Amino acid sequence: MSGVRVEREGDVAVVVIDNPPVNASTAAVRRGLLDALRTTAADTTLAGVVLAGAGRHLMSGSDLREFDGEIPDPQLPEVLAAIEAHPLPVVAAISGSTLGGGFELALACDRRIALDTARVGLPEVGLGIIPGAGGIVRTIRLLDPGRLLDLVVSAKPLPAEAAHAEGLLDEVVADRLRDRAVAVARSSGKRVLTELPPRTGDGLKESARVFTGLPPRTGVLEEIARGLIARHAVDPAVVAAVGAVMTATAVPARQALRHERAEFTRLRRSPGAAARRHLFFARTTAMREGRPGTDRRIGPVGVIGAGTMGAGIARAFATAGAQVVLVDQKPEVLARAARDGVRTSTALTELADVDLVVEAVIEDHDVKTAVLAEAAAVVRPGVPLATNTSYLDIDALAAALPEPERLLGMHFLAPAHRTAVVEVVRGRATSPDALDHVLSAAKLLGKVPVIVGVCDGFVGNRVFSAYRYQCELLVEEGSSPRDVDTALLDAGFAMGPFAVADMSGLDVAWRARRRRDAGRDPRERYPDVADRLVEKGRLGQKTGAGWYRYEEGSRIPHDDPEVAAIIADSRASKEIDPRSRTPEEIVERVLAATANEAALVLAEGVAARPGDIDVLLTLGYGFPARLGGPCHWASTRPPGALADALDRLGRAVGWGFRAGDPELLG
Repeated sequence: MSGVRVEREGDVAVVVIDNPPVNASTAAVRRGLLDALRTTAADTTLAGVVLAGAGRHLMSGSDLREFDGEIPDPQLPEVLAAIEAHPLPVVAAISGSTLGGGFELALACDRRIALDTARVGLPEVGLGIIPGAGGIVRTIRLLDPGRLLDLVVSAKPLPAEAAHAEGLLDEVVADRLRDRAVAVARSSGKRVLTELPPRTGDGLKESARVFTGLPPRTGVLEEIARGLIARHAVDPAVVAAVGAVMTATAVPARQALRHERAEFTRLRRSPGAAARRHLFFARTTAMREGRPGTDRRIGPVGVIGAGTMGAGIARAFATAGAQVVLVDQKPEVLARAARDGVRTSTALTELADVDLVVEAVIEDHDVKTAVLAEAAAVVRPGVPLATNTSYLDIDALAAALPEPERLLGMHFLAPAHRTAVVEVVRGRATSPDALDHVLSAAKLLGKVPVIVGVCDGFVGNRVFSAYRYQCELLVEEGSSPRDVDTALLDAGFAMGPFAVADMSGLDVAWRARRRRDAGRDPRERYPDVADRLVEKGRLGQKTGAGWYRYEEGSRIPHDDPEVAAIIADSRASKEIDPRSRTPEEIVERVLAATANEAALVLAEGVAARPGDIDVLLTLGYGFPARLGGPCHWASTRPPGALADALDRLGRAVGWGFRAGDPELLG
């Protein structure tokens, strides 16, 4: 079956794409569209054609499974050329998420009518590619080039009303989409975008200020392009998108279309694009596996603790439309966290009527145990208690409660109201009902839930701790914090580990290390520079000094001779002869250690799938999406390369090093 059928509304043909669940573009769909276009072009009784989707979407985009090999014919550009060459006006009836190839299909049409609930956009850069069927070339006939760059590089969809305001859509309707599209097809004429000149850029000066932060000089589009490439130099898709926009402004449409397609094809075959496709499917799997067995209505939510994390969690729930009660003992802390949709109180008794409690107090076992026990006594029987612990044993916390089955972990990553993932920690006693409540809450928040088991640091912090541990060992051995941060930034990390530590606060990890002191074997290699920094009051940005020095009111890290002296003292105390590493050596060692810890987590059953770890590390910890996560990175190494890297790692770490099984990584 083609997944396409032709229906008739008087003298208008409605070509319906029916390829559940999301009407993705496949070879069969494209063949069906071509056949329908040829049939309707030959029908002299027709006045127009409408493209519509069965179900929620017109066309959600391409079937990414086709991108792993050679895309089968007919390909999308051939379909779009047939729309433009059609003798009759072709109108797109846009519904649902009409993104990527789906929006390119709509752009090739003569008119675009959308439901007010629809979203449109060109998210390809997020998949490591650029639009490949004229998305840039046609949109530049409707949008200022600077705004187009923003749309393409951000990869964010636009709500229908916003897209209409920017000229990407002709009309937006609240209902009866098909009826309106039929009427427009019957009454309008041809309007082929590729026959129009590209926009020259009335708003480029403002765009230049947005992208570069500087007043534009001559060559405003070039200024924007330079600013974007400087910020995204390690992302080939961004660089290619900039080039495609520049080309589209300078050459005829047909030539620009060929350039765009060639760049799309080159990127589609790249390791970075394959990594992002892996993450797309891994995220889809995590969402499917994290679907609650029974959807629970999330009524009022109680959040205990109004510090940075608790305030962020309260804000996330309020933004999602939940009623929130935020409780803290300190009125001044509550005053800072107060916002619309959040009711504040110093009394836990205010949580009596909530449907879910999220505890976010200090990371201390005794404090959390006391707070959870008090909350359990206040709320109704069976109301789930979620603790936002980063490291503590969920099973030990649950054992102190009269109903341990109510407790589970809901580990948010900072900032809680922005990160797209949440680690859901299922304890031995956690009930299916409590799990369903928390998974329903994650769904309400729009976060990807990654379900994990209990261990120190769970999955995210445990794997990331292995990453951070190697970074600190490298500094102890001779690299500077700047060397390590720069190498990992150049590899695609959003921030270097030492800049991240300063932002988070060195005292947070220090407390976790103190908690583990009693169980640490003296034979274990222990880098102590971070402890020395904390002992000198260098806690990071909040004290103006950590691994780096910060000017008052600034977050720009500056190298500090005092830190260099502290590092030198640590090396001398351990009789370490310092030796610096190349950026390539730094990156390989850190990534190998991260992947190794992921393999150990999988072997212990704390994580269910390699893809879960990759999703968690990329969405929550800044692991580069273009590497696909630690498991995907490891699975794409040449034969024997990871084993060799782990052998070198074992020799560097010494006693206590455990090598995981690379076969578990995918």
